[in-house]
Amino acid sequence: MAARDKLVQIRTLRRQTNTQSSTGSGFFVSEDGLLITNYHVISQLALEPERHRAVLVSVSGQEAPVQLLAIDVLHDLALLRVAPAKEGSDSTEASAERHYSALPLRPSSRPLSGGERIFSLGNPLDVGFAITEGTYNGLVQRSFYPRIFFGGTLNPGMSGGPAIDTQGRVVGVNVAKQLGAEQLSFLVPVEFVEQLLAHGREAAPVKGAMHAEVTRQLMAHQKDLVDRVLSGSSRSERYGPYRVPVPSETLARCWGDGRERRSESLFDFERSQCRIDSEVFTGDGDVGGLGMRYEAYDAPRLSPWQFAHTYGSSFANEPMRKRGNRVRTGYECREDFVAGDAKLPLRAVVCMAAYRKFSGLYDLTVLAVSVDQPRQGVLGRLNVSAVSFDNAQRLARQYLQGFSSEAAQ
Repeated sequence: MAARDKLVQIRTLRRQTNTQSSTGSGFFVSEDGLLITNYHVISQLALEPERHRAVLVSVSGQEAPVQLLAIDVLHDLALLRVAPAKEGSDSTEASAERHYSALPLRPSSRPLSGGERIFSLGNPLDVGFAITEGTYNGLVQRSFYPRIFFGGTLNPGMSGGPAIDTQGRVVGVNVAKQLGAEQLSFLVPVEFVEQLLAHGREAAPVKGAMHAEVTRQLMAHQKDLVDRVLSGSSRSERYGPYRVPVPSETLARCWGDGRERRSESLFDFERSQCRIDSEVFTGDGDVGGLGMRYEAYDAPRLSPWQFAHTYGSSFANEPMRKRGNRVRTGYECREDFVAGDAKLPLRAVVCMAAYRKFSGLYDLTVLAVSVDQPRQGVLGRLNVSAVSFDNAQRLARQYLQGFSSEAAQ
């Protein structure tokens, strides 16, 4: 296949030892040496350029240094350029070439059809260049950012490689696969490649760490996330005599389990959790996600004192990160008694931790338990990562106001 010659391997190397710290794939998008790969392939270069450098390796085995021009953290893309050849360098190096064979992008006026054949290219597990065939199955449902559902196989090392149609035009970029599944993989749609090219083509090579640019993009992400959550249709689920807030069905998946209710049972419970698929990889882990978790208790055969002891232990055992690390500070928390909707009394703890290098962003945890019944209760937990202080307060306030009692309505 002719497209194979447009494919390269992208290696991130430790400057001090010249050893590999990550590998992925990439492809040329212009004759003057512009390349596309995933952001997660070169994130170490973006955040720690003093410790890392990057090179490409062509199908024929030629190696050349590359420069980072621009990143799109939200869609996991990066734009690179082959570094100019230094005077006196080996003329056989790929960097000495002036023209590169680039892959064309499929125009947006020609959308993919369901079942259309797609070919994914990459260098899986650093064993050699490979082509895998699959099908287009539309966009992933409830994905916060558009992702193509690719019915084919992707393996580590193929990240950043192109997915092409039968005419050799790029339709997407390899980005991830579903663990524990077969032929369930994901591509970044080519429209985001076009957007990155439009604003990064003339950019100067990045010289220093890109924490400020990553922060700027994460700020946009958290604003979009909070706006979608707060402006979505209000929804709640019933747990015994209580109702608790859950995200809109268009945003989140919710799963539940529990113990079968029996008349002789001393203690029955139901559990559920909801998660919005909005995480963004930064190089320091995934951030930008939002999840909710609930536990509802009913203990008709326990005394109020016995129930309070068990219920309180469950609340006290909720894990909180007390110590900071190189990414975040430790949590600072405030506990109080508040009223949810319809004046349902709640015991609430609100905790926040600040990011050290992504200034102005915080992790938020809200823990709430009802305290109005002697033998029944509901415990809820909201976890949100990388939000602004103001948006953290907005989310916490709406979350606590979403608790109510069926009896009070």
